[in-house]
Amino acid sequence: MTTSKTRKTITFLGSGNVATHLAKAFHNAGHQILQVWSREYDHAESLANTVYAEPVDRIKLIYPTADIYIIAVADDAIFDLALDLKFREALVIHTAGSVPLKVLQPISRRHGVLWSPQTFIRNVAMDYSTLPFCIEASTPEAEEQLQQLVETVSSHIYKVDSIQRQWLHIAAVITNNFGNAINAIAQDILKEHEIPFEILHPLITMTADKIKQGGLWQQQTGPARRQDQKTIDNQRRMIADYPKLLELYDIMTEIIQKNTLKTEVVKC
Repeated sequence: MTTSKTRKTITFLGSGNVATHLAKAFHNAGHQILQVWSREYDHAESLANTVYAEPVDRIKLIYPTADIYIIAVADDAIFDLALDLKFREALVIHTAGSVPLKVLQPISRRHGVLWSPQTFIRNVAMDYSTLPFCIEASTPEAEEQLQQLVETVSSHIYKVDSIQRQWLHIAAVITNNFGNAINAIAQDILKEHEIPFEILHPLITMTADKIKQGGLWQQQTGPARRQDQKTIDNQRRMIADYPKLLELYDIMTEIIQKNTLKTEVVKC
């Protein structure tokens, strides 16, 4: 929790999923959320009411007195806001994984990035203390202030520069977005053949648990890992009427075969 010395006044620009979770996290940690801005007043009001802040829908109504301004909007909107905002001495932060730090230079000389490779869903409660937060800042002073802010919420803090963050964002897209899409494809296949998807739930859970052990290529299982061409050929015939799925199957099979060690594994 914060003390009188570490307690900050924070204004949020944005009222979506990320803004909602961060505003709640910092509010619960003892910081004062001063204002919530959104182009849609009712959106600003909805979030502001949960953190005892003032909702505003016009840039000119944003107070210039907050300690920290957190921009949590769509990536493209950050560039637009950078043209409209000027807070020369305040710490200004954006929360995007793929937007460079320098986009905030026109707003303030003290600027930074606060990004967590995590899916934020508005009405789903989260334990913020377990989340990793990646930070970057324009000056050592700004970095120290940003780190002190994040430490009131989580101890899992990583200093990651703009290039590293973009690569991390790609990895997060592959892990989360692509991974979920692949599971959704499996769900569709089973639904089409009247098989309950819940049968795969333990396998999905075990796969996620094994990730924490590291050495993922060494843990790889399945026909591609075993070089089981007979099974591969049979499965390719089964999905021959689904060209995109067949293409995905072939790409993933090739990747697995090229990257795994040829050691005996337990049959999946």
